[in-house]
Amino acid sequence: MFEELNEKLERVFKNLRGAGKLSEKNIKDSLREVRRTLLEADVNFKVAKDFVKSVEEKAVGQEVLTSLTPGQQVVKVVHNELIELLGGEVAELNVSPSPPTIIMLCGLQGSGKTTLASKLALHYRKNGKKPLMVAADIYRPAAIDQLKTLGKQLDIDVFSIDKKPPEICSEAVKEAEKKGYTVVIFDTAGRLHIDEQLMNELAEIKKKTSPTEILLVADCMTGQDAVNIAEEFENRLGITGVAVTKLDGDARGGAALSIRSVVGKPIKVAGVGEKPDALEKFHPDRMASRILGMGDIVGLVEKAQQAVDLKEAEKLAKRLEKEAFTLEDFYNQLQQLKKMGPLESLVEMIPGMGKSLKGIKMEGDELNRIEAILNSMTIEEKRNPQIINGSRRKRIARGSGNSVQAVNSLLKQFYQMQKMLKKFSGKKMKGLPKGFPPFGM
Repeated sequence: MFEELNEKLERVFKNLRGAGKLSEKNIKDSLREVRRTLLEADVNFKVAKDFVKSVEEKAVGQEVLTSLTPGQQVVKVVHNELIELLGGEVAELNVSPSPPTIIMLCGLQGSGKTTLASKLALHYRKNGKKPLMVAADIYRPAAIDQLKTLGKQLDIDVFSIDKKPPEICSEAVKEAEKKGYTVVIFDTAGRLHIDEQLMNELAEIKKKTSPTEILLVADCMTGQDAVNIAEEFENRLGITGVAVTKLDGDARGGAALSIRSVVGKPIKVAGVGEKPDALEKFHPDRMASRILGMGDIVGLVEKAQQAVDLKEAEKLAKRLEKEAFTLEDFYNQLQQLKKMGPLESLVEMIPGMGKSLKGIKMEGDELNRIEAILNSMTIEEKRNPQIINGSRRKRIARGSGNSVQAVNSLLKQFYQMQKMLKKFSGKKMKGLPKGFPPFGM
């Protein structure tokens, strides 16, 4: 997430190191690069221009604090401005004073509305609500079947009838009122903002159902177009907020930085993965920190508290105190990590860890390969990895269906983790369970 933007910004800030004061010249030189970096990341031109101007006004002439270098001082100013750019404060999803709360999702085709509908429904159910998903996309082939399949997987009801979308949504609200559903989520058809007929259809749905929330679903990989789309949907429909999707992809991410400023409506939720629970409340301060490589310890704590087996964590904590971290512990911690999402998205939440573990992948097929290798080891080998010599490595490779090189690679990874454990063992992170992060990170 924002990896390219993060790396380029860091290179810019390095140029400020060594200066005793933030002069107009070194600030302007650096901010010129910042603006170029933002534009390359698909940030809207006007947004980038105004952002840089605001940073310059606040940074020029500032005395460098004794605890900070000039580069850090500028990062601090940029960080504060990024938070403002992204909305300043967390914007909660609106709740209807009398049930049901009605959420209408709109946006381009392929932006992720159907998937987001299921994620929102799961989110509400976890919070004690009774959600109903509404299949209002009658144009895309298999759209209704896709929503029904997601509903079946999550055990969440889906409303579907053979009528036009405004009538479908209107009938769904009546059904919800009759059967006690507390949240109704409309999955509308994707449409171009220049499609007059379909935009009028959305306006008709709004008129008939009076939604509590009208969320524009914006795909971060859309780039500059996402801003134009958001502007038009706001003008034609009057959105209440934005849901950004595919933040976990290889997108440059500029759309997420631009939409809030251009449209003036808050980003409320973010899709950060393919799993049904990969949905996060949008925190401007945390996102700004992650963009600048500062991590997101609070977010990591929340994920850990939801996923970590505290009894197992306590056991591991005692082992770590004795510096007895083994391949057996390594395997158990992998299982904990699987519950929390892709490793890359977790390490970037820990300040300074993204680069330390860059290139280490432990998800999908890679994780299955690691598990197969570990399962081919004896208990003694897991507890005492130093005994794994050449002949043992060949046996483990054959037993797991992998090459000796793969076994060597895993052992190398494990020893890297041990080094990280020694490096970070004395640095406690407030709120994290004992024995966490996994691998002593």
